[in-house]
Amino acid sequence: MSNKSIANKQHNSVTILGIETSCDETSAAVVVNGTEELSNVISSQIEIHRRYGGVVPEVASRRHIENILYVIDEALEKAGKALDDIDAIAVTRGPGLVGALLVGVSAAKAIAFAKNKPLIGVHHIAGHIYANQLITEVQPPYLSLIVSGGHTELVLVKADGQYEILGQTLDDAVGEAFDKVARTLELPYPGGPQIDKLAQQGSTSIDFPRAWLEEGSLNFSFSGLKSAVLNYLNQSKQKGITIAPADVAASFQAAVVDVLVGKTKLAMEHTGMNKLIVAGGVAANSGLRQALQETAKEQDWQLHIPPILYCTDNAAMIAAAAYPLYLKDDFADMSLNATAYLPL
Repeated sequence: MSNKSIANKQHNSVTILGIETSCDETSAAVVVNGTEELSNVISSQIEIHRRYGGVVPEVASRRHIENILYVIDEALEKAGKALDDIDAIAVTRGPGLVGALLVGVSAAKAIAFAKNKPLIGVHHIAGHIYANQLITEVQPPYLSLIVSGGHTELVLVKADGQYEILGQTLDDAVGEAFDKVARTLELPYPGGPQIDKLAQQGSTSIDFPRAWLEEGSLNFSFSGLKSAVLNYLNQSKQKGITIAPADVAASFQAAVVDVLVGKTKLAMEHTGMNKLIVAGGVAANSGLRQALQETAKEQDWQLHIPPILYCTDNAAMIAAAAYPLYLKDDFADMSLNATAYLPL
């Protein structure tokens, strides 16, 4: 599509219904022009999965099936819209739990077919990046630090829909490391928020390792840090030493934050960027937010971290990410499928 055609479409109001079911949140939202949220309904399954200490894919899929139509109806009602008022249907197509994704994709395809609406498949990580557009419009190019339960990546966003992965985790994602350490400390699921809360009561008195990898590397590794925490706890138990869980949490979190901020600073220097967007569930971590804010002030960066609501999975971010695809007529057909592992 020509730039003139895109410019003409931007002058019109585009209302998108977004659907997100990649993990354990069933969500639907109505967003205008990728920035104006009319509704954003989220049905969480945290209480269900807490008893298992983590998300059970089969249980998550079944609950999505039970909730999806009710959530979509509520999102439309809160937005004051009918399906006939919607210009396109956007849905997370991957990555994520394939059974959970299939529920959202199937619902989106059914609505798009029945109402003859354009269908847009959205990458889940692109959704996290574009969540920031719901707060402040940020024009690329910029760097994005993506931190979640399944992803730890530094991504250069060259233009809308054009991404270059500069660094990524070689083993555990940062959110996964948080959950595993929390489980060892016998904290309830989800572990990330529990570690963050506990860390605020402790001191960084334990010297856990920071994995910087080879000089200049923008990749991440958290398996060694996770193992160091587990070894510290096991050795303390064997020696009869009483541990301070708050100190363990604070020291672990400090090690994570040091690496995330250090690698981000290096990536900003390598790319010459001065705009940084932070995305994903771990972006809600208070220690990380504070450290990035302090670094951004020192380095004179433009820092964009979304409110807590937009850090976690939600459909408004999917609708926001779908808007530039809509402008380019980048639509899917009825062969659209869910993909568990989908490169950005």
